[in-house]
Amino acid sequence: MRYYLDFEKKLEPYERRLNEIKKFYTLDDPRYNKEVQSIKRKIAKIEKEIYGELTNWQRSQLSRHVNRPHTLDYVEHLFTDFIELKGDRKFKDDPAIVAGFASFEEKNIAVVGHQKGKDIREMAYRNFGMSHPEGYRKAVRVMDMANRWGKPIITFVDTPGAFPGIGAEERGQAEAIATSIEFMFTLTVPVITVVIGEGGSGGALAIGVGNAILMLENATYSVISPEGCAAILWRDGSKAPLAAEALKPTAHDLYKLNVIDEVIKEPFGGAHRNWQETFNNLKPVLSRYLKDFAKKNGDELKALRYEKFRKMGVFEEK
Repeated sequence: MRYYLDFEKKLEPYERRLNEIKKFYTLDDPRYNKEVQSIKRKIAKIEKEIYGELTNWQRSQLSRHVNRPHTLDYVEHLFTDFIELKGDRKFKDDPAIVAGFASFEEKNIAVVGHQKGKDIREMAYRNFGMSHPEGYRKAVRVMDMANRWGKPIITFVDTPGAFPGIGAEERGQAEAIATSIEFMFTLTVPVITVVIGEGGSGGALAIGVGNAILMLENATYSVISPEGCAAILWRDGSKAPLAAEALKPTAHDLYKLNVIDEVIKEPFGGAHRNWQETFNNLKPVLSRYLKDFAKKNGDELKALRYEKFRKMGVFEEK
């Protein structure tokens, strides 16, 4: 069932009617052909109005859209022979992070990513993509195996942030995040990070130290959410749109600031409106970066990763 954000509500009645016709008849049925064409024209016009010039706040909302594809959807459509590994060998398994090995264009790779969930039951099970420390320890465990076996690593970032609960803190949340970040700098295999939705704070960065950082067009990557920023600066969460403009969390903003390497184009209106097109846009980019990094040795990959992150935040005044 499709969920509509506030600024998408105008589309809802027309798309619901189109789906009703499609459910019982073919869209080219002569009895409904005229109505279908009229509805399609209206949908196209409304899409142009609401998606033509998206604000940072609207892109922030799209980055969290419940109908966006999540890590396991990318795994299913881009990779084959995925074998998931569970547990950190210290405490328990954390479903908020999925990790394992798969094949991509006949190459064996490791996959690590946040998993939010598609419905309320899965969201609760996955803790809305907010990992406990054992999730990051599981990620390190799998990345260590990949490093020893010489397999490239692809990580998918999609989380509001690390889980801030008492239990997580007692089990070393900050230490687990720091250890994961530090460990990723030591890897001698190619690491490609893809921000597919919401990239929040250290919870995102913990699996985001890549040789290449890619972002979907309507994804966001920021130290804090717009609502959290507004609550701190103005003590008013309703000023989130203002905070989103100041934070510059969008893919295009971060590309200009040299925080990311490439923006992956989404279907018009967002990844949630056409999953297959999203997968098709990402696949050749992953392939290109894997081929480029395959030409470099371990020391070169480590050095490039280190230099990449050292340059972030450096600026000159004129």
